[in-house]
Amino acid sequence: MSESVTDAKTDDAVAGTPREGTRPRDDSALYGFSVKTIKGEQQSLADYRGQVLLIVNTATECGFTPQYDGLEALYGKFHDRGFEILDFPCNQFAGQAPGSDEELGSFCKLRFGTTFTTFARIDVNGEHADPLYNWLKEQKSGIAGGRIKWNFTKFLIDREGCVVKRYAPSTTPEAIEGDIAALV
Repeated sequence: MSESVTDAKTDDAVAGTPREGTRPRDDSALYGFSVKTIKGEQQSLADYRGQVLLIVNTATECGFTPQYDGLEALYGKFHDRGFEILDFPCNQFAGQAPGSDEELGSFCKLRFGTTFTTFARIDVNGEHADPLYNWLKEQKSGIAGGRIKWNFTKFLIDREGCVVKRYAPSTTPEAIEGDIAALV
């Protein structure tokens, strides 16, 4: 994968301030993070050790929301080969993820038939950015090296927990299928 191809499909990123108690001891270890489920429980990302992951910040009222169809198609195609999608709704971009965590999860399942995991809503930028997203942005910054640009920014993680690529919101799930296929 050439650097120019990666740059063309990436967006901006900047690290924020982590919250106490949720950041791993070793900042390079994805599996040390814990995230909140839509039911309010903590789930360790160590549960995903050895799997290829696509981590996506989403919104239910965004122009990119139809990407849920493509995400579900990728999930259906590669899930049995050790692929997981981790969906993190984010309301920081024009308030496009309104409602409760459970409403957001239900919307995705009912409207798009998603079967991958939707987690609790998070912030991806700023003072209250989730520590997972601060780490992701540190691992793969975008072309401007700033912040998450918009909803549907995607991070591809290999089986060792390393961030392989970062994709801009406009990069469709179909466009990254080959990168996923190479890892599963």
